[in-house]
Amino acid sequence: MSEPTSTYAAHTFTPPPAPVLSVAPVVLPAPGRPVDLEVRVSVPVTGTGLPVILFSHGQGHSNHLSSLNGYAPLVNYWAAHGFAVIQPTHLSSTTLSLDPTTPGAPMYWRSRVEDMTRILDELDAIEAAVPQLVGRLDRGRVAVAGHSMGGHTAGLLLGARLTDPDDGTEVSLAELRIKAGVLLAAPGRGGDALTGYVAENFAFLGTPDFSRMATPTLVVAGDKDASAHLTVNGPDWHADPYALSPAPKSLLTLFDAEHGLGGISGYDVAETTDENPERVSAVQYLTWAYLRSELYPGDPAWELAQDALAAKGDPLGRVESK
Repeated sequence: MSEPTSTYAAHTFTPPPAPVLSVAPVVLPAPGRPVDLEVRVSVPVTGTGLPVILFSHGQGHSNHLSSLNGYAPLVNYWAAHGFAVIQPTHLSSTTLSLDPTTPGAPMYWRSRVEDMTRILDELDAIEAAVPQLVGRLDRGRVAVAGHSMGGHTAGLLLGARLTDPDDGTEVSLAELRIKAGVLLAAPGRGGDALTGYVAENFAFLGTPDFSRMATPTLVVAGDKDASAHLTVNGPDWHADPYALSPAPKSLLTLFDAEHGLGGISGYDVAETTDENPERVSAVQYLTWAYLRSELYPGDPAWELAQDALAAKGDPLGRVESK
């Protein structure tokens, strides 16, 4: 499968896309979890030494985007350009129809992080389940990405912390095997930045600490992503993981983008409020380039991507770094 093209593609410096092999569900036994962990694995049909992206889905109105079946525009692009992408279905997915009284419901913030760690622990089993993948992964080059609630999950793996609302302890779930990350429309600061509904019903969002999120990360935020159901701080809230964390970090601000960032959660999905194929193309390319350069120091992909963004007469966004 090849990704849709747009005028933005004319400004990019990616290699030609390869055909993609996508296998799902790969089932990982998960004792103590309400159900076993199902993942999708997407890879180019050729190549070895593939770097790995773990992708954490968000929530939303649609049933299947919040599962291993979502985010095809990103996953297909990354896989077509040399990454092995692994997508779990977290317990928060509506596809599982879990009892709402299940411990951790409805967002299962801790379980979501544990899913990602389990995937890294079980790469041998994943390779065995996908014979075309055996021996092709570069386990020393692992990144994590996530959208919305998935950005919260990815942030914890990258070193962000929070106070457990159940027992008041500080929670650190940083995963040292992960070398870089991308946070897409991720939650920001807690406290009085949250709406009353969120503060009351999703207490884990109330105490994020980005000050020790030291892993290199690209934060992607839309300047029209007000997320009024989550925050009273407006679009700047989604840039907090950049503003409140230590270097090295980069922030990609997308002009006129809302929470769907143009439509990254699926092809032509109804819940995208800012559908824009060119914006999606930019997110595909810029996130790929960032991870490529972070995982392969000296690779010029990220520098070239920033140049391509700035070269457009009507830029889709801007990048700042620290």
